[in-house]
Amino acid sequence: MAKKSKYAEWTKEELIKRVEALEKRKKYGLVWDEERTKEKFDTEAEGKLPVLKEIKSKEIKTDPDKPTHILIEGDNYHALSVLNYTHEKAVDVIYIDPPYNTGAKDWKYNNNYVDENDPYRHSKWLSMMYKRLKLAKKLLAPRGVLICTIDENEHATVGMLIREMFLLKEIVCVTIVHNPGGIQGKNFSYCHEYAYFVYPKNGRCINLEERDENPDVRPLRNVSKGEHLRETAANCFYPIYIKDGKIVGFGEVCDDSFHPGTANILGKNGIIEVYPIDSQGNERKWVFARQTVESIKDELSVEFNKKRQIWDIIRKKTKFNYKTVWTDPKFNANLFGTQLLNNIVETKFPFPKSLYAVEECIKAVIHSKENAVVLDFFAGSGTTGHAVSKMNKQDGGNRQFILCTNNEENICNDVTYPRIKKIIKGYIGIVDNKNHKGLNGNLKYYRTSFVPSEPTDRNKERLTKEATDMLCLRENTFEFVLETGTFKIFKNKEHYTGIIFDQLSIPKFKKAVAKFEKKISVYVFSLGDDDFSDEFEDMRSRVRVCSIPEAILRVYRRIFK
Repeated sequence: MAKKSKYAEWTKEELIKRVEALEKRKKYGLVWDEERTKEKFDTEAEGKLPVLKEIKSKEIKTDPDKPTHILIEGDNYHALSVLNYTHEKAVDVIYIDPPYNTGAKDWKYNNNYVDENDPYRHSKWLSMMYKRLKLAKKLLAPRGVLICTIDENEHATVGMLIREMFLLKEIVCVTIVHNPGGIQGKNFSYCHEYAYFVYPKNGRCINLEERDENPDVRPLRNVSKGEHLRETAANCFYPIYIKDGKIVGFGEVCDDSFHPGTANILGKNGIIEVYPIDSQGNERKWVFARQTVESIKDELSVEFNKKRQIWDIIRKKTKFNYKTVWTDPKFNANLFGTQLLNNIVETKFPFPKSLYAVEECIKAVIHSKENAVVLDFFAGSGTTGHAVSKMNKQDGGNRQFILCTNNEENICNDVTYPRIKKIIKGYIGIVDNKNHKGLNGNLKYYRTSFVPSEPTDRNKERLTKEATDMLCLRENTFEFVLETGTFKIFKNKEHYTGIIFDQLSIPKFKKAVAKFEKKISVYVFSLGDDDFSDEFEDMRSRVRVCSIPEAILRVYRRIFK
């Protein structure tokens, strides 16, 4: 039996007094008034469920061997709702650059610009962010990383929001100098912004930064100030074998009674033993212990010291932990954001990110993941898509980007889509008049749409028919194979997707796919949540069956309570 609330017997006047007292009470932490910050989509989509509809005229195809990227036009809350079904725990990086809430005319709430005098300015912004981050959190893969850039206006609040929502994650804030000249404020000139990195605490999720143009070159022998002698770390005193100017092996840790007396000893077959002994004859130590030195073998080389007339071991370090302050000129948002974008599209866009700043953020996470999925649900000018395409071109990767943006003031039609189309296919620069080669790739363009949410048989049937594009997106199967009046089949290089709209057509469907050797994901329409596994018993080794639309409705019931 439920416990009776202590407020159940209070009078209306007593309850009002209590509420007023609570509102006056000082609060520590992140508190905002959600009840007064309802968004327009909350009412516009009432009684409806979101689906995707492909705009075929905007499809881009350049190479079937390249990834198919996704652009979704519509409110990003609805797009994220759809992705909660298609991409749960499937996204490697979420990079977002939300509206900065400066108090100028830089973002709207319920079709109205939010100015600096609005008493609920921060509440509205926090409410908007919380709803979307709550959905986005479900999309991150187990080792997935969220990157959120922000300026000083909401830096503190978004930091608290992220810490509240991602309690079990490591959270690091990086400062990026994106405007060296500074934006003039009342007392300070702002020249930087922030990027929050949110990632799992266990293991390494952030790659090492590669600095091929500015490596750290120094002897492997510890030459730091202080008493870095042999006796302070015995396992760091051992011979390194070289021959013909190359390292050929590593010896074992020397016995305490052994003292080579010199840095080089000529052994058999022309092999030279190199020891960490300095010019005064002091037995020092290598920077790496014997049990770990082989892990950096590729960073080591041999150098002849003419002054001492000996061979020495040099470490050329080109990979480092990322610093928390980024100052490279390539992060300049004017040069590599605004001016770069003006060379691609005619329509002006306020404050686009530096292409290289976005690329560096993403590269820090997925440089070595050539099949990663990258999501940006505040896509804006499409810089994230450009950055992912650039990375793929550089290393031959097959990373896929998913961009979500509304079409407010035709941003998607006039900026996001044209930019992506041009960087994929190539373009003549508007400003420099140069021929810029395409980065290749393919694109599917979707627009959010809606079906009634009332759980009638008719609405379930309609949802199933309208969900074809969602299912293809979920399976990443965009190549059309076959369509009859009762089922459709799509494929990619690895597998097929079948959508059956009438259970009675299962035998015909099985006959159509009988000769398919690859695995098949089969979605069968059912008014309930029937298990059709028995129907495919003879094909179970290569067929996975799912009942729809119940699988979709389960996700939507969680979101649209």
